[in-house]
Amino acid sequence: MDFTFTEEQIMLQEATRRFIANEASFDIRRKTLEKQSHGFNPAIWQGFADLGLLALHMPEAEGGLDGTATDTLLVMSAMGEGLVLEPYLASAVLASKAIATMGNAQQRADYLPQLASGAITAVLAHDEVSTRFDRFNVQTKATPVDGGYLLSGHKSVVPHGGAADILLVTARLPDDKLAAFILPKAATGLRVLSYATVDGVAAAELEFDQVSVKTSAILAAANDTEVAIGNLLDIGLAAVCAEAIGVLDKLLAATIDYAKNRKQFGVVIGKFQALQHKMADMVLHIEQARSMAYLAAVSCEEPDLKSRSIALSSAKVVIGQACRFVGQQAVQLHGGMGVTDELNVSHYFKRLMAIELQFGSTDHHLEMVAGSLTESSA
Repeated sequence: MDFTFTEEQIMLQEATRRFIANEASFDIRRKTLEKQSHGFNPAIWQGFADLGLLALHMPEAEGGLDGTATDTLLVMSAMGEGLVLEPYLASAVLASKAIATMGNAQQRADYLPQLASGAITAVLAHDEVSTRFDRFNVQTKATPVDGGYLLSGHKSVVPHGGAADILLVTARLPDDKLAAFILPKAATGLRVLSYATVDGVAAAELEFDQVSVKTSAILAAANDTEVAIGNLLDIGLAAVCAEAIGVLDKLLAATIDYAKNRKQFGVVIGKFQALQHKMADMVLHIEQARSMAYLAAVSCEEPDLKSRSIALSSAKVVIGQACRFVGQQAVQLHGGMGVTDELNVSHYFKRLMAIELQFGSTDHHLEMVAGSLTESSA
């Protein structure tokens, strides 16, 4: 399979990298974390909009750029390199694509232009405690009433859920079908508890206590919402795989640079053969992970759901193992400095910890792959 990127795709990634290096540096990220007013920097978010990144995953008919899975891979890799705090995956990828693919004409017209311009952010509020090992085990209920529905339930660890203007909430209807609703964050009966996760990214617990939504707020009322949400979650899984590659590359570069300058017993530690072997193993893990990130990206367009599931789970396993190995080796090779807040190494390490668990842990996906192989051999 040819993974030679086009000139336009290379320009897209380089433009993203330049903007992040100039406007979203590590020092700016640190200041954003200290403030925690929005969980992200509005100026950086507007910069993404000006670059057209927020419209990348919208169809051309809606004023977007109709980006491909490969475009997503390149942009998310750059986001990983810069340890971006902004809700790019949550809002610009998942939520925007949800409205673009599941929304009716009026919903698309109401929200997509605002999302593309950076005027509002939206997040998919799907994850619950019960969805950790079964993505469709949704316990939130939508009870029909005159003119709409009442939502009751709890959404857990929703990325940027506290700062989002719009929530796309999944819930079960009385006939057990899955539905998705557009809900403003200011809705009566919605309780939001915001906090920072281990890697500094903002998240929230969302409690729905008889929250009223109109019938017009439902997404894809005539379509199979469960399939549509499954497609979105697959896109999200592939996107964090791509983000991991950016993080891993930067972590390796920082470790090599440190090994070239840190001296022990009067000799730079990079000359010690044992440490050279460790760094060589880091390179091997990263290159394997890179190949699997490419596989994950192209697999998002695989029509056969079983083949897609196996490919994505396989990618998440290899990348999760790389996250753990490379992160741990980088910290150990840096010694005590590797866990200090002053060095970006500790921040990259924490992000890799979070990525390993997002959209299903390494162990969970390993069980998925093993189960599929068992079925094939039966």
